[in-house]
Amino acid sequence: MSRSVIGDSPRRREDARFITGRGAYIDDLKFENLARAVFLRAPHAHARIRSIDTDAAQHAPGVLAVLTAADVAADGLKSLRPYAEANVQTGERFIFDEQPLLAADKVRFIGETVAMVVAETLAQALDASELIAVDYEPLPAVTSAYAAIASGAPQLSQDVPGNVCMDWKVGDATGADAAFARAAHIVSLDLDNHRVTTNPIEPRGSVGTFDPASGRYTLHISSQSIHANRNHAARALGVETKDLRFIAPDVGGGFGAKNFIYVEHVLVAWAARKVGRPVKWIATRSEVFLADHPSRDMQAKASLALDAAGKFLALKVASVANVGAYLAGVGGGVPTYQYVHLQGTVYRLPSIALHVLVVLSNTTPIGVMRGPGFAETVNILERLIDAAALQAGFDRAELRRLNMVPAHEMPMTNAFGFQVDSGAFAQTMDKALERADLAGFEARRRQSEARGLRRGLGFAYHIKGTGGAPEENVDIRFEADGTVSLITGTQHIGQGHETTFPQILAHRLGVANEKIHLRQGDTDLIPFGGGHGSSRATYMGGTAMWRASDEIIQKGTALAADMLEASEADIRFEDGRFVVSGTDRAVGLLEVAALGREKGKPLDTYHFWKREHLTFPNGTHVVEVEVDPETGQVTLERYTGVDDYGVLVNPMVVTGQAHGAMAQGIGQALLERTTYDPQSGQMVAGSFMDYALPRADDLPSFDLGFNATRCTTNPLGVKGCGEAGAIAAFPAIANAILDALAPLGVTNFDGPATPGRVWQAMAAAR
Repeated sequence: MSRSVIGDSPRRREDARFITGRGAYIDDLKFENLARAVFLRAPHAHARIRSIDTDAAQHAPGVLAVLTAADVAADGLKSLRPYAEANVQTGERFIFDEQPLLAADKVRFIGETVAMVVAETLAQALDASELIAVDYEPLPAVTSAYAAIASGAPQLSQDVPGNVCMDWKVGDATGADAAFARAAHIVSLDLDNHRVTTNPIEPRGSVGTFDPASGRYTLHISSQSIHANRNHAARALGVETKDLRFIAPDVGGGFGAKNFIYVEHVLVAWAARKVGRPVKWIATRSEVFLADHPSRDMQAKASLALDAAGKFLALKVASVANVGAYLAGVGGGVPTYQYVHLQGTVYRLPSIALHVLVVLSNTTPIGVMRGPGFAETVNILERLIDAAALQAGFDRAELRRLNMVPAHEMPMTNAFGFQVDSGAFAQTMDKALERADLAGFEARRRQSEARGLRRGLGFAYHIKGTGGAPEENVDIRFEADGTVSLITGTQHIGQGHETTFPQILAHRLGVANEKIHLRQGDTDLIPFGGGHGSSRATYMGGTAMWRASDEIIQKGTALAADMLEASEADIRFEDGRFVVSGTDRAVGLLEVAALGREKGKPLDTYHFWKREHLTFPNGTHVVEVEVDPETGQVTLERYTGVDDYGVLVNPMVVTGQAHGAMAQGIGQALLERTTYDPQSGQMVAGSFMDYALPRADDLPSFDLGFNATRCTTNPLGVKGCGEAGAIAAFPAIANAILDALAPLGVTNFDGPATPGRVWQAMAAAR
């Protein structure tokens, strides 16, 4: 038997299952008498529905049901509400309409669900959906944030005046104005953190069943937050949460797109009851583009004031967040919490003034992707700092170093009252620049120029508050066969929890890893769960495990004292055994657990906790690019990072998570953009023929190092590791491109850095 503990790097135990094709994804599950569902989706971004004729579809071969908004209303189902209904900071309620399960009078975005067809086979359901006749009256559409708030813009709802869900000013406007008045340097940028589609490898999907005897629904689903989604689905179905069970088997990625409730969750479960048999729906890749929650899409007009020596005096940001056609999930929470939280946590910023608008548009409702809100903030600050260095003649690294909060001042509290517990920012940045061979860059630049190419170096300091849902629980059960069941409310969606979670418990309890079995992904297993989002699992689930282990050891000590005929005060627990101090007498934890089970005093332990703090992973990512001035082609030549994730449970798994986030950030920076036609609202990049995900040959070999400072707000000392690259890559690459093109007069650039966009920026500068 082996025991891999915190800090070891055993191979991921789940990989053997995945690599040999034995994973259990939604489309792999087998059900008797299964029916198939498809959704008829709106072909217009904005239109009134004059009528829907389903008669031909209902009489088509194999059709079991054709469902519309009239059926939804007849059965008393409710529309979806956002998870964040009010400003997190002020409590002021957002102005919003609920999202209908099936559109009744109006559609607001391309791909909105209008009708649902259930048939014996997928082909029959698809054929029948084409027989549904919907009479639409097209309306003017608006697809961008600034267009949505322009005078005379099309209005999505009479209940949301001016398409504005929230108009909020926060911070020290008076202090910022005074600082700008005395500033020696002021730099301003207009920045677009453009919309991207998440595209997990496994599309969304679900299989719904209904048991008439118990009145209970079960939904097998590809989701990364099953307890919260179960609760919202139960509300929409009009049932108690106990009457709805969510089961997530293996989940093929999420990255945020599978965090929140969707109308399809509710409709598939409801349809199973309507037709009296299991109903399955798997999204096509087109539906992923049209209907999955995209992310980012925040524009900002930002200004930074500095004194003559380069110290930051104040920051002003006026931002507009495009949340799409409906306020979904935490679409309103991102710009009022994550986006606000980090203004000035790496750098001293005495005065900050923010203006945040949250607006509707005729686009898919926005969700989250790695680093939501934090990525937008980091992009603003890191782009402004480079612009200030260029404008005022400062060294980019020295300007950052001058303004960074030093390690000895930790914990620090920023201008908004948010506290960061740990970090060695300047040291981490210096290690990254050294690892990236900053000293040798000029020689590499000359080599590129000799080949007719422009070479640039850019870097960005990232930071993110991780924690997600603030509550978590675990249930640790000692089974009769000598194994340990570790039941968690967090979820694995590819991160490696089947390996790392047993490592944590093995470290605490001294039990062999192979005896510990992670069980999760079922709302019947455990009463609550925060799922996976905001890199929360190791921090939240790990802390619950750690504290539950304390209780197990305490209970075991009393039992061991009886077994060893010793005083509890003389019993110590070490390396999986209860030992009588000063003797060689000892008994193993699993033996004690067996005795406790016999005596009716099991060591089984449930632990629930609620966090008060976030963790703050941070670090510096350094990139080098080559730009072809003839074509605008950008090639990413080098990528180096040094990150602080606190204690590393499994360094190999951490590295893999970081690499994945880097690839995702590179995708946004160089290739990806969710694009709509501004007049019709039609999605222009709606397939992989038009939307470019990063591939292996787009990426260099990553060079990643660590500079850990132990997190002080949890007993493991960990910080979430899954999002750093997606935050850092976007501004680091933009800064590198601008460094390469500065001699050509290019001073600002928004991604993605496709050849056409880069060529246009160079042409405009000329």
